[in-house]
Amino acid sequence: MLRFRPLDPERNVERTHGALPHWSQEGAVHFVTFRLHDSIPAAALERWHRERAEWLAVRGEAPDRDGWFERLSPDHRREYSRRFGRAVEDEMDRGMGSCVLRQPEHARIVADALEHFHGERYVLGDYVIMPNHVHLLVMPGAEQRIGAILQSWKSFTARAINERAGRRGALWQRESFDHIVRNRRQLDRLAGYIAENPIKAKLPAGEYLHRPVEWEPM
Repeated sequence: MLRFRPLDPERNVERTHGALPHWSQEGAVHFVTFRLHDSIPAAALERWHRERAEWLAVRGEAPDRDGWFERLSPDHRREYSRRFGRAVEDEMDRGMGSCVLRQPEHARIVADALEHFHGERYVLGDYVIMPNHVHLLVMPGAEQRIGAILQSWKSFTARAINERAGRRGALWQRESFDHIVRNRRQLDRLAGYIAENPIKAKLPAGEYLHRPVEWEPM
């Protein structure tokens, strides 16, 4: 049973920016999504970037300006997450691209990598490995950053899966999505989302790998 630690507004949060904002705080629960390089068709991704830039421009922001997400109002942040986060989720659940994680042996490579440093560099919560993406909950340990943890997972699994599949080139999309969980209600919602993702995508048993965990009651 894991102890839930939400975002602590009194402690330091490391902020970085790429196409997406990234926050990292030691010990806090992070919801993370990373996907295969070919999981979203280029045309759909171009449309997403164009619509996002237009939406931000109306609100006086641009995706290439540092700190744009923090400058949005709370209502606009929620609207952004609903509108643009959901669009990416829906595209991933269509099962496009190579979907190499549909093969159990490849999904197991990812699962083993996720669990390898559990209890050392981080505490791993619920996760689901879908055919073309991964959702999980994780708490970085002392002096650990979520970006570095993700890079380690992606680098190791890309080499192992490419070698096993006899393929070359990029496996994972370079940038991932991460969000520090604010409260227990949000934790329960995200754990439920992880559990229900294979059902929403109508996947049969054997085409995904889900590991739930129990969280201590508040």
